[in-house]
Amino acid sequence: MELFSRRVLGLLSIFSLLTTTALAQSILLSGATVHTVSGKTLSPGQVLIRDGKIAAVGKIVSPDGAETIDLKGQHLYPGMIALNTVLGLTEISGVRSTQDTTESGDYTPDVESWIAVNPDSELIPVARANGIAYFEAVPQGGVVSGQSGLVTVDGWTTEQRTFKKPLALHLFWPGMDLNLAPRERRAEKAKSVDEQAKERRAKIRATADFFQEARAYAKAKDAAAKGSAPAPKPIPAWEAMLPYTRGELPIMVHADEIRQIKSAVQWAGTNHYKIIIAGGRDAWMAAELLATNKIPVIYGQTFTLPARDTESYDVHFTAPEILRKAGVMFAFSLGSISFDASLVRNLPYSAAQAVAFGLPEAESLKGVTLYPAQIAGVADRIGSIEVGKEATLFAADGNILDIRTNVKRTWVAGKEVSLASRHTRLYNKYKNRPVAK
Repeated sequence: MELFSRRVLGLLSIFSLLTTTALAQSILLSGATVHTVSGKTLSPGQVLIRDGKIAAVGKIVSPDGAETIDLKGQHLYPGMIALNTVLGLTEISGVRSTQDTTESGDYTPDVESWIAVNPDSELIPVARANGIAYFEAVPQGGVVSGQSGLVTVDGWTTEQRTFKKPLALHLFWPGMDLNLAPRERRAEKAKSVDEQAKERRAKIRATADFFQEARAYAKAKDAAAKGSAPAPKPIPAWEAMLPYTRGELPIMVHADEIRQIKSAVQWAGTNHYKIIIAGGRDAWMAAELLATNKIPVIYGQTFTLPARDTESYDVHFTAPEILRKAGVMFAFSLGSISFDASLVRNLPYSAAQAVAFGLPEAESLKGVTLYPAQIAGVADRIGSIEVGKEATLFAADGNILDIRTNVKRTWVAGKEVSLASRHTRLYNKYKNRPVAK
């Protein structure tokens, strides 16, 4: 047993040494068009990576003994960030056993989604192969579904992959729609308009009451810390709510319809909560309100069909530019339902569609890199190519907003990672299939 233990410790030491050596390698990425995002685009430029961090950026950088990698003719970008997804929590939307997105119950704030992310998901390498470096795994179900974390696309374990935890608490705002069709045109057991309105008010009141109870628990904890009251019995749900009721972390409110958004903004203002609007289908209608209250939007509706027959076909294509002009910070998203997990790779094309309808290209690129980093509170570490930030970058053979562009190489925290995925494996398999004569 003792010999076995020594062997295990020896192997762990070797593994640790190899890992440290890999991170300590210095490389100079040279010749590419460097899209710093936060500053000027260098064409061409050089980026020096040392110990997993960006050590220097410029037209010409001293290699200082680093290995030089020639990226002539390619474009270098910071790794993209996909917020409001269920990537890693679902695999095949039609197979229940591959779903780990939802907990039972309406109020489960102590759920931590990053723990449930599957490191072996086949969908993560597919997203990584198109420049996605980080994603937010969002718990679903109920009203308060739990907390999300920011996860990286490389690593063996949950601990290695989790980049920030927690990131936000998720509140699915009650629907505000009422079925106004005449009773004879509705189902036999359909509720009347008054009954629907009463039910809607009850849901909103229940949500408000839940947060009031959480605030009362936080006050009791604070009083106990000052010695003016006995400490309350620890309750996991209320413990999880502490950073949100105190305004230390944001509450991500999932709301699409304009009345949901306005109601959520009013509620947050009254209670001094820090919120983010996720989904935001009608956010463009409340752009001034959101800008005034400094509420960011994770916009996941670029390719959604118009919700009303009075809206133009391009209403969701032009929405990002309306938000930008009003001064609303926004990030692009592909949605947070199970089916959307396999589409996360298409994140840059959602941004590209907005460019075709008026959004400046530089702002669009920020909408998948720097702005989501700022919304997630990690802009000091990722989101742009700047000295001191993590060296998570990818090189592509063209503009990443062009669907014809292919990602050629990717580095996560200074370490080059494979772009192999189920797609490439199947391509290589069937490319070499025997041809019948």
